[in-house]
This record gives sequence, C-alpha cells and structure tokens, in this order.
Amino acid sequence: MSTSQHYSLPIEGMTCAACSARLERVLRATPGVAEASVNLASERASISGAAALPEVLAAIGRAGFSVPTRSLDLQVSGMSCASCVSRAEKALASVEGVSEVTVNLATESARVQTRLDADPEPLIAALRRVGLDGAPRQATSAPQASPAARWQGFALLASVVLSLPLVLPMLALPFGVHWMLPGWVQLLLATPVQFVFGARFYRSGWKAIRAGSGNMDVLVALGTSAAWGLSVHQLLASDAGHLYFEASAVVITLVQLGKWLETRARRQTGAAIRALQALRPEVARVRTPEGERELPAAALKVGDIVLVRPGERIAADGVLIEGESEIDESLITGESLPVAKRNGDVLIGGSVNGAGHLALRVSAVGAQTALARIIQLVENAQAAKAPIQQLVDRVAAVFVPVVLVIALLTLLGWGWLGGDWSQAVLNAVAVLVIACPCALGLATPTAIMAGTGAAAQRGILIRDASALERARQVRVVAFDKTGTLTRGKPALIALETAPGQTAGNDGALRIAASLQAGSENPLARAVLSASPAAQAAQALRTEPGRGIRGEIEGQPHALGSLRWMEELGLDCSGLAAWAAPHQARGHTVSWLAQLGGEARVLALLAFGDEARPEAAAAITALKAAGLRTVMLTGDHAASAQAIASQMGVDELRAEVLPADKARIVTELQQAHGPVAMVGDGINDAPALAAADVGIAMGSGTDVAMNTAGITLMRPDPGLVAEALELSRRTTRKIRQNLFWAFIYNLAGLPLAAAGLLNPVIAGAAMAASSVCVVSNALLLSRRPH
Repeated sequence: MSTSQHYSLPIEGMTCAACSARLERVLRATPGVAEASVNLASERASISGAAALPEVLAAIGRAGFSVPTRSLDLQVSGMSCASCVSRAEKALASVEGVSEVTVNLATESARVQTRLDADPEPLIAALRRVGLDGAPRQATSAPQASPAARWQGFALLASVVLSLPLVLPMLALPFGVHWMLPGWVQLLLATPVQFVFGARFYRSGWKAIRAGSGNMDVLVALGTSAAWGLSVHQLLASDAGHLYFEASAVVITLVQLGKWLETRARRQTGAAIRALQALRPEVARVRTPEGERELPAAALKVGDIVLVRPGERIAADGVLIEGESEIDESLITGESLPVAKRNGDVLIGGSVNGAGHLALRVSAVGAQTALARIIQLVENAQAAKAPIQQLVDRVAAVFVPVVLVIALLTLLGWGWLGGDWSQAVLNAVAVLVIACPCALGLATPTAIMAGTGAAAQRGILIRDASALERARQVRVVAFDKTGTLTRGKPALIALETAPGQTAGNDGALRIAASLQAGSENPLARAVLSASPAAQAAQALRTEPGRGIRGEIEGQPHALGSLRWMEELGLDCSGLAAWAAPHQARGHTVSWLAQLGGEARVLALLAFGDEARPEAAAAITALKAAGLRTVMLTGDHAASAQAIASQMGVDELRAEVLPADKARIVTELQQAHGPVAMVGDGINDAPALAAADVGIAMGSGTDVAMNTAGITLMRPDPGLVAEALELSRRTTRKIRQNLFWAFIYNLAGLPLAAAGLLNPVIAGAAMAASSVCVVSNALLLSRRPH
C-alpha cells in the first residue's frame, strides 16, 4: 500500500489568481494526489496523497511553473578519504527533494540543493545511516581548539612515546647494534596504541562496513590488526618467530601524524576566508539624536550614521557624508595604495580609514555588504567541485574494494606458494596501508581552496571551480571598451551646432540634457554635468546600441550614433568634417537630431574618455602569454581605432550593437578557441554568459558580476592576465597532486604485494602522500617571480 505524503512547496512564476487556479487543477488531476491547494499570497502549494515528489514536480512543470531549489550547507564529520566523499554524496542524494550534492573533503563540508524546505535533519539522518555525522555549517571563523583536536594531539603524542622503544632497535641495526625488547614488553607498548589511541580507525571502519562501503580506516584497521594478531600468535607459540608489534604501532602512529599535519596544513588553505572574516569590526560608533553611542556592528541598520576615527576599520558599507581621507582597501580589493575618498564616495565595510575623521550613511548591512558577498563567493568557489574531480570520485568509489581484493590475493599467494604465512600477513598489511586513498581525496579540493583564496587576496573573485578550470584553456580575451579599457567616466569636451541652427550651443545642450535626464549611462552623466538645469523629456525610449529618443515640448528628438542617424535617413554631411578629427583622437561622437517636421541634424557632441593607465600593459602581458586580444565597442570605427592603436589590441570590432557581442564571442570561439570576455555593463551580460569565461570589472553593474565566472574587485585590466595565470597554476597543482596521489598507489601497491615494502615504510609513505599534496597546494599562495 502506498504511503501518504505531504509536501509544502514554494512555487515560482505565479502572477495572478488564474495562475493558482490552473496549478490547482493540474495537481488535482495528477494520479496519486488526494488534495492540493495553492496560496498565491505565500506562493506555496500544499499537496497530499500517494504521489511521489518527482511526479508532483512534473505536474507543476506541466502547469508552467517551477519549484526553486534551496541551498543548505552542512559540516560533515567522520570522513577520512575519497571513498568517504562518495559515500556521503550517495547518502545525501538519496534524501527526497535533493537535486544536487557536492561534498568537499578538504573543508569537511557538504552543499545540498533541495526543493523541499531546507530542513537539515533528514540529511543528517542520511549521513548517520552510512557511518558519518553532520550538522548545519556555521559561518567560517578562526579555528578553535575543539576537544576532538586536543584528543588528536594527545593521542599522537602518546603513540609516539609508546612506539619509539619499538622502532629504536630497527634504527640501531644498520650500526651493528642488535638488541630487542622482550615480547611481553612489546605487547604492553603496542596494545594501547592499537586499541586506545587507534580506536578511531575501528569506529570509522566499522561504520563504513555497516554502510556496505569501505574507507581508509578499514584498510588501516585491517592491516594493523593483522600485524598485531600475528605478533600475538608468534609470542604465544612455542616456536616464537619474529614479532611485528612495531609494524602495527608505528603504522598507526605515522597515520595519526599524517592526519595531524594534514589538518594543520588544511587550516592554512582556509586562511583567505578567515582573513576576510577578521575584517569585520565588532562595534561601531553611531550618531543618534541623543549623541554618539557604541553599538554592535551586527545591530547597524540602513540609514544609520556611523562615525569613523583615524586608523579605525569601517564597520559597514556606506556613503561618505562628512570628511575626507585615504582608505586602505587592500585586503578587500587587492589595491596596495590607499584610495582617496571625498563627499559622496562609496566606502566598503572592513577597509581601514587613514588620517581623516569621517561620517558615513550606512547603505548595506549583513549579507548585503560587499565584504559578506565576497566571503560568500569565495566559500561557494571553495565548496564547489572541479570537473576533473568527477573522474577522481569514480575511481575512489571502487578503490577500497579493489585494494581489499589485492591484499587477499597477496596473502593467499605468499601463504600458499611461499609457505611463509607470517611473511604473507606482513605483505598483505603493507598492501592495505600503502593504498589508503587520503591524498586522492585531497588533491583537487585543497588546490581549489588555495587557488581561490590566493585570488581573493589579490582582488580576484572566482565564483566556481569550473570557471577556474576553464580559464586555463582561454586563447582569446575580448574586452568591452568603455569602463573596462577606459575609465568609463567620459567628459563632454566639445559641442558643435549644424550650419544654419539658431538655438546655439546652449539650446542644443539643453535638448541633449533633457533627453538624458534620469539616465545612468556614462555619456548621459557627462551631458547632465555640463547642463544641470535640464528637465526630462516625454515618451523617452532607449534604442539599445543606438541612442535615445523622446519628445521635448511636443517635438520628437533623438541623440545617438552616426549609424542610427543614417538608419533614420538624416543627412550628416554638414558636420562630418568637424567630427573626423575628434574620431581620429579616439573621442566618442554623438549626433543630436530633430525628428518631427523638418527632420535634420542639430548638433554634434564629442566626449573624451581617458584610457586606464594599466590597460596597455595589461594587453601587452596577455599577448606575451600567447593570447589574442580583441576590443568590442559600439563607437564609430575611426574613434575606436584610435583607442585600439593606443592599447595595441590584435583585433577591433567597432559599431557593435549589444545584441551582437554574444554573436561575435561565438565567432571568436569558432575561429580561435575558448574565449574570455571582460566587461562591466548590463549590455555586456549576454557576451559574458556566451564566453567560456566571463570576467566582470568590480566597478560595473551587479548584472555583469552575477553573470561572470570571475569578478575583478578593482577596475584594473592587469588583473585579467593575473587571473588567467592563477587559473593555469591552480590547474597545474591539481594535476600534480593527482599525479602524486596516483603514483604513490600505482608504484606502492606492486612493491607491497611483491614483498619489497615494509609496513612501516608503507605507513610513512601513505602519511607523506597526504602532507605532500596539501603542502603543494599551499604553494599557490606565493606570487610567481
């Protein structure tokens, strides 16, 4: 008999009562649905019956709506290797409503996308069923010395003290010293290491076996137990042979040492996030009607007036309303030099005030601040899984069972063929120990964490691991001109009326300013700053990539490009000679025209936009790296050519409409290979999405930054080359780590099976492999020379 289910689901796409009625009809007609009600106000649907969730979701889709996914972060404990990651992902994916799961061994975390309410309890229960544990993940902060961490340190120290007397005789043999502790003393020393300080291996291994899986701890527990058991047998036998207590104790000690070193190194890979978290001040001084008072920074509200003394850290994002100073934004944007701030400028929470006394009006708090969004982006990137990791996961899923089979074959082969069962056990132990797949699980996530953290410290935000991996393949970098290669703050430098016009320059400027009133376009701001007394025109309409039109005192006018004027059939020859020298100097020229009655061109406006001082060097660096550079702009070809020549770009595409940018990106991909698109405006969003890697300037719009895979926190084109180089270095580290992780096993397994690898050496090699992988990833934090 089918079990009755109840779902309460958020619904996207409903706009009216007819929508909710349509959804109710479709749901009630779905087989297995007993009851269905839809609430338009809360945008939720309540469904009861025997229908499974996939059937309900399909019905909602048929009605033309969707159920959004929600993200939930969990801290996962009990993972020790790559096979644990696979086990955790399968368990979480089996929970109803879960659409996507990513588990990260390096951060010991899981990110779950679910269509049901974000309740962590079913997810935690699923982890416990496979021998792991979980809890809702808290915001990243400085690491605390937990009881588990203190026990780990104590267990390691005690294991070293007890194992040292067992291994010293082995170390003395090369020097001709032959002595050995009595067998019962060896038993007393090795047993606490095996069953007290090594108990975690048994607990974790048993949980994995109960879940029908295997992990590193299964291999360690089996291997060391076999060595300890063989030694006890030899000790109790009348013809006692060599004892192997040192193998069991030292292997456990070396694995513990490796895990301890690995944990310390992994903490360093999260240093970038902890440094960003530390930028948040605890308190803020707020101006109130009763006077100044200190409040917790978390209690600030939008609109509060915050006072900042010299040398203090700014408590929240805001707009400067009093004072002047230079602000150190280096830990947020990567800009090494202080930035001058004046009245009306934006201040970023977490940056450090210079010598001035400031007052700012809070504009964003909590998760909406720039610092919080930066931290979230870095955490998202570090939690993500690179495409190459999917191959590793498939290997890890079968790795432990394969190793167990190899160990069994080694045991039987040496025992039956060689007749020496003691040596057979020892060789099987070596196989089990050398094959522990810790390094395999850490190879990719530690490199991703280190790479994205190093990027964040340099003012480069990487949204996901896929963007980081794709960036290394880029062959072409396409730049939008305005706001990317230029400052994006053009000024009106000249205005010329057409012959025969009586209104003069002031009249033409007023018309142009009326058309631009209320616009945030950089050219509009330049016109309005030159004519602040303008009033808004009527029936305004923007023509993307062409200009703007509207009615002024009932007369239609237009302001835009030469291309648009020609499309409107206007004669532009009267001012062509005046426009040519401005275009030759790289100035942007806009044409003002009257459209009603006697349609004619009234005037030309010339705008100058200063090239960014870093732009030419950035283009040179990209070309030196073997990349092709392209500039895309809607400007007239002559104006654009002047800027392109100054920058030294390989290719220019001028008079490009916003809708054409994505098409040009596709053409470049077909002609040259993967393309990175660099832009900052709303009209760049389609091209950023079409590119293999979208790179948004941090000074640009939220639309551009949300579309791009990489965001530059300061408007420096030079960061593009640095971002691509960091991508190549990170991907190289991933491949190096995977190579070493695989080579340890591929080389070690045959040696161990052939009897050429002592279990103690195998344990040392296994521990060293994990430390080697994490340490190699940490090298990404160093800048290349």
